[in-house]
Amino acid sequence: MAQDEGRFGRISSCRRAWAPPGVRPQAPRQVVREYSYVTNAVAPAHGTLTSLILPRVNTQMMQVFLQHVAQEYAAYFMVMQVDRAGWHQSKDLVLPDNIRLLPQPAYSPELNPVEHIWEELREKQLHNRAFRSLDAVEETLIVGLNRLDQDPEHVRSMTYFPHFRHLS
Repeated sequence: MAQDEGRFGRISSCRRAWAPPGVRPQAPRQVVREYSYVTNAVAPAHGTLTSLILPRVNTQMMQVFLQHVAQEYAAYFMVMQVDRAGWHQSKDLVLPDNIRLLPQPAYSPELNPVEHIWEELREKQLHNRAFRSLDAVEETLIVGLNRLDQDPEHVRSMTYFPHFRHLS
């Protein structure tokens, strides 16, 4: 598995949009500094993912997420690729019996397949939109994550990197 956290909030980002010739597309813009964090783990070989929307990222939230994954995949022993965030290496983090963390090389987000999940959510669910509340952002994230969860072949095509294929 591979794991990562993504920050999503009410600061909108304008992206290219299709419009008929002669029509200028309009996109709302807002800068409201409210955020939620999605913690996600993906099993690239199977195209499955597990996500939690959490209020922050820290050791305590990572502990909650690892317990959730350990219960959801109780029949498996997992090696989980993580970046080198402080809460992934904290001495206070207690790993479940069926999970081991494998740190990826420093400053190498391109090795983490979950980055493609974030790009897919930002591109397909959140682009050119302004949200009235953080709850609306979270509801949109839930819709996007559920769509991905129901399409394992698409998730697999985005995340099954060569370094995972050699482990299978």
